[in-house]
Amino acid sequence: MKQTINGGDFRKLMLNAAAAIEINKQKLNELNVFPVPDGDTGTNMSMTINTAAADLRGVADPTLEKAADMAAKAMLRGARGNSGVILSLLFRGISRKLKGEEICNGLLWAQALQEGVDAAYKAVMKPAEGTILTVARLAAAKALKTAKKNTCFEVVHAAALEEAKVALANTVNQNPVLKKAGVVDAGGRGWVVALEGMLAALRGEELVAPASGAEAVAEQASFSDFNTEDITFTYCTEFIISRENNLDPEKLRAFLSSLGDSLVLVDDDEIIKVHVHTNDPGKALHEAMDYGSFVTVKIENMRLQHTEKVMNEQESKPAAAEPAIAEPEKALGVVSVCAGDGLAAVFGDLGVDGIISGGQTMNPSTQDILEAVNKVPAETVFVLPNNKNIIMAAQQVDALTEKNVVVIPSKTVPQGITAMLSFNPDGTVQENEEALTEALATVDTMQITYAARNSDFDGYDIHEGDYLAIFGSALFGTDRDITVLLNDLAKKVQEDGKEYITIYYGADITEDDAQKAAEIFTSVCPDADVNLLYGGQPVYYYLISAE
Repeated sequence: MKQTINGGDFRKLMLNAAAAIEINKQKLNELNVFPVPDGDTGTNMSMTINTAAADLRGVADPTLEKAADMAAKAMLRGARGNSGVILSLLFRGISRKLKGEEICNGLLWAQALQEGVDAAYKAVMKPAEGTILTVARLAAAKALKTAKKNTCFEVVHAAALEEAKVALANTVNQNPVLKKAGVVDAGGRGWVVALEGMLAALRGEELVAPASGAEAVAEQASFSDFNTEDITFTYCTEFIISRENNLDPEKLRAFLSSLGDSLVLVDDDEIIKVHVHTNDPGKALHEAMDYGSFVTVKIENMRLQHTEKVMNEQESKPAAAEPAIAEPEKALGVVSVCAGDGLAAVFGDLGVDGIISGGQTMNPSTQDILEAVNKVPAETVFVLPNNKNIIMAAQQVDALTEKNVVVIPSKTVPQGITAMLSFNPDGTVQENEEALTEALATVDTMQITYAARNSDFDGYDIHEGDYLAIFGSALFGTDRDITVLLNDLAKKVQEDGKEYITIYYGADITEDDAQKAAEIFTSVCPDADVNLLYGGQPVYYYLISAE
């Protein structure tokens, strides 16, 4: 039995937890009840915790305080989606409790787990039962109870894990949506998986996530044979794409070759695997989106890896270089999240200073949003997440920058566009915050996408590939014929008496088909002003706003 752990042990626990979540990532994704393509729970948790794993691999024998601090800081910046943010908050609390400590026994670990829970609950405005928060809270409570009788680290951790499993099983009874679907909470399951990986590390079992060909190449690199200055391209960028069209991967290979070096691209009928060293990973990922959806993404700063590996610096460093902060030239600025060059152009025309590429299939991290905010030459920067799964990541930015950051909780792109129509660059921060937030409720958002998997949701028998219509945040209908859904949505808009309708058509819709969609709304809603604009967004065939 492992009585205590030190910094090296904590490092092993974190690496195992990251590997465990990566191994189970797709299973976690499949627990998501709503079948739309999304930045799913498993993907977000994996990308978040693997930012910590990447940093920890660069130090051989850290102190306990350093290991915990490195993990917390990396995860804060790398947090993606609500589940990723909550996971980062759990480890932020753990790090705070371990500050100044060299050894951790079961009692201290139980207290650290509890502090993590406190940090997570504090950040969530309306905590709901039957989520990762519930699982983590009950697990920490059991750990504290056990530690009063036995301070062995392994005993306490095992007790927390067993209670987490019980709590997870009960989430199906605490959430009506989960109960109807007959599944447990995906985020809660992710926390159980992380605890399981840690227990395996305590017992000497090293978990290894499945390696792609790109990862095998990366492992052959030796940073100790050259100087940091010799690294021409900073970022080791690796990703796997699920192929969804017949585009020639050789065009992607040629584009990536122009961005950097050490390129390895392997493709078959189902996936494309890429490894490339580049100074602009964002361009690489943006180009790759044309070929399909991301399965995995990993970006590592090789300069920092080299420095940590060779010099074993005592001061922890973030996974990416700190972004430059633009000097204020005006009082107010705005950044917005969206995917699609057409939508980006709309936001630009409305006065947005910076666009953060992302959305459903690729939730930007806190670091991504931070860098965009810091580039805006304004004292206060408003952030429009335009997706409910990005709001929490955006809310972490204010603590990381000297700028004042105000997050407007827009859950859809049409909400974000409507909010920008109310933005007054000459107004006060409070006036704009109130105006932009109030504007969100004035627009109805409709979206048409496709079912990513089979599902029995809210009375609908959904099959993979079906068209899905979403009204607000609720499933409105499903059909194999997209015109049926367009007609039904138009009838709903007409019944609600809406006067202004804007249709943004996506990258997979032709202009002719988009014109037909507009004609449907014009016919069904003769008194409404119908506008058609190219959005260029992936995944969502149509985004429709009605006011």
